[in-house]
Amino acid sequence: MSLLSWLGKKIKLTDGAFWAQYYGNSSATGKVVTPDSALHVSAAWACIRLLSETTGILPISVYRNLPGGGTEVDSQHWLNGLIHDDPNADQTASEYWEGNTACLNLWGNGYSFKEQSGSRTIALIPINPDTMRVYRDSFGARRYQFSERGKREDLPEDKVFHIRGFGVGGDLGLSPISYARESLGIAMSADEAAGKMFANGMLASGFVTGPNGLKEDQRTQITKILKDFIGSQNANKIMVLEQGMDFKTIQMNPNDMQMLQSRAWAVEEVCRWFRVPPFMVGHTEKSTSWGTGLEQQMIGFLTFALQPYLNRIEKAARKQLLPPGERSRYTVKFNVEGLLRADSQGRATFLSMMTQNGIMSRNEARAKENLPPVDGGDELTVQSNLIPLGHLGDITSTTEQQARNALRSWLGVEQPKQLLLPPPSGDQA
Repeated sequence: MSLLSWLGKKIKLTDGAFWAQYYGNSSATGKVVTPDSALHVSAAWACIRLLSETTGILPISVYRNLPGGGTEVDSQHWLNGLIHDDPNADQTASEYWEGNTACLNLWGNGYSFKEQSGSRTIALIPINPDTMRVYRDSFGARRYQFSERGKREDLPEDKVFHIRGFGVGGDLGLSPISYARESLGIAMSADEAAGKMFANGMLASGFVTGPNGLKEDQRTQITKILKDFIGSQNANKIMVLEQGMDFKTIQMNPNDMQMLQSRAWAVEEVCRWFRVPPFMVGHTEKSTSWGTGLEQQMIGFLTFALQPYLNRIEKAARKQLLPPGERSRYTVKFNVEGLLRADSQGRATFLSMMTQNGIMSRNEARAKENLPPVDGGDELTVQSNLIPLGHLGDITSTTEQQARNALRSWLGVEQPKQLLLPPPSGDQA
């Protein structure tokens, strides 16, 4: 029975079949895969950490919709301080959003209790997804039942901030760990086999040859003696065999077992589940990266791997944290520009083009480089060679006249005829 078969049904804490599927169960390899055990797989740890920590470093703010189009940060809005600086008394905003993204990767859902003052949310307190049960009451309303610090809570949906991961439209997002159970189980088994191989000094077990007719107690004694020479901690010990006995190892190296290939394949398989390029978690064998530079690689990672998580958080925050009357005037967005910073030369070229074409003021460009504003820097400017052709003569004449006036003032000359310059267009002097 798949998780989809539980949609529309009431799920109790005693429904072991559901929770076994949702949180993980034994894989075909015999490994029990849970959110905790999955993090013991290096590739899973690296993927989840990359997605979570990258989300955590991105600033999230409340933006006000402008009448003429576009948005601007409203740092004075009551919600901005909550999501941008201090979600609760124990965490910074970076830690809070990092934890929520990790929950989305492990359980498929992130939960927080909304501590409110009137209609406003003043704190977001994380709830452990392990204890959460989401169900519908007799009126069809969604409710959240969970145990926290030994106390059972049952809350309506307006008291819980719920971020759902990828799913099919139900009350819950689907758990990546549950569906990746087999792939993670294979990775765990490969790691365990490698560990045991190294523990045995890279040697597999062997067998002893000797005279026929050994008694049971003799076999037991020989086996006990041989155990003292097994394992890397017993390397370089000298084994003494009597009565013509000989010890022969089973020749089985890692290449024959395809252990190295299996472990490399496991990394790629885990990365596929989390949609992370393998080279971003340190797996560079037989892998390529798109683009010709770091900026293009970051754009690809942002677009295909990270943006779906950011979009889910933004939409959930707007719908569940902003009152209905403010949703048409405000929105919640992450600022991803920090991920797209190029090298210093590319950055300078970008800012130069933005300021010279009137798209960005010089003070806006300075703010992006953490520089203080300057007087006159708020005015938008453009290059004069990009003016309409119909106004080219007027602007050229004006520019020439301004230059002539400045030169006259510097030389102390009052009459144009005393200057060795051609008269400006239309000059009747």
